[in-house]
Amino acid sequence: MKLIGFFLFLIMFTQSCVSQNATNKHFEPGKIWKDTDGKHINAHGGGIYFEDGTYYWYGEHKDRSSIAQVGVRVYSSTDLFNWKNEGVALAVSTDLDSEITKGSVIERPKVVYNKKTSKYVMWFHLELKDQGYHAARTGVAISDLPTGPFHYLKSYRPNVGVWPLNFPLKNQETQKNDASLEWWTPEWSAALVEGLYVRRDFEEGQMSRDMTIFVDDDGKAYHIHSSEENQTLHISELTDDYLDFTSRWVRMQPGGQNEAPAVFKQEDTYYMITSGLTGWAPNPARSFSAKSIWGPWESLGNPARGKRAEVTFNSQSTHVLPVEGKENTFLYMGDRWSPKNHIDGRYIWLPILIKDEKPQIKWMDTWNFADHNAIQP
Repeated sequence: MKLIGFFLFLIMFTQSCVSQNATNKHFEPGKIWKDTDGKHINAHGGGIYFEDGTYYWYGEHKDRSSIAQVGVRVYSSTDLFNWKNEGVALAVSTDLDSEITKGSVIERPKVVYNKKTSKYVMWFHLELKDQGYHAARTGVAISDLPTGPFHYLKSYRPNVGVWPLNFPLKNQETQKNDASLEWWTPEWSAALVEGLYVRRDFEEGQMSRDMTIFVDDDGKAYHIHSSEENQTLHISELTDDYLDFTSRWVRMQPGGQNEAPAVFKQEDTYYMITSGLTGWAPNPARSFSAKSIWGPWESLGNPARGKRAEVTFNSQSTHVLPVEGKENTFLYMGDRWSPKNHIDGRYIWLPILIKDEKPQIKWMDTWNFADHNAIQP
């Protein structure tokens, strides 16, 4: 019996080693995705940075809840299929007075490299401990290495005391009845479009929740974030060191209720994918295009195609990755949230095709870049 037990152990151990060392050659959206140690990848709401043949995937380390207990984790890969756990890039603080102390909310981390300062810059949505989603801030951290450790600098309510570039002069005057308006009434909706919350937050700074960072061909960086009680997107230019705001910003789709922005550029056209406001539940994605980052942005409808397209394959956008070495190849990165157990959240990665100047995301159970269906409209 002892010999039989030994052989059973040996078989199980061998299978475990094979599983942990197996090489992924396909994307399988929605399936458990294991790193090179055989553990489920823990990088939710993430973004990817590429340098010298290596991709770095940054994301929220989740436990059962959405509250930050660890921080931002980073993984590395040379092929996008197989990911090595590089550890915690930005750790929560043990200082109870820190804005990023354990128990705060750290979401949607995005990392870019600043050539002028030779620093890696991480931005993320930050909510302060025990304040729910009231703070609506954006935090920034820097590092000398892509894997970190990142050093936390500060947080912002963006664009304090600055009107947006596309805000009419007549709307800059505070209306006496702003505070008395009730949500979801026609009067409230009209006031929202005319800048109800822009004026309210003018002196404190604008709200910043779901966000992303986009670096243009000229090296200019932009912070795109959901603001005005999640009713309107703001596009804000960052300073040359990517650590602050220049005071140049615009409102996008006032009252459009967009969040989870992901931006990419093909030739001279900017594209954006967003979601609606349904909490952790999925909804139909939205897509937009513009000839300038400042807009105007044209609405293009739901880019999802195929099974469960009406709920974006049970996912929400987080990032769009231009695949290195593959011209006009873009990768949709989405999260399939699991609010009852956040660590179990899955990843939906699918190719984005541009057809008739509109992005399309097609569902496939399994695929890779050699798949004919993945690269054809």
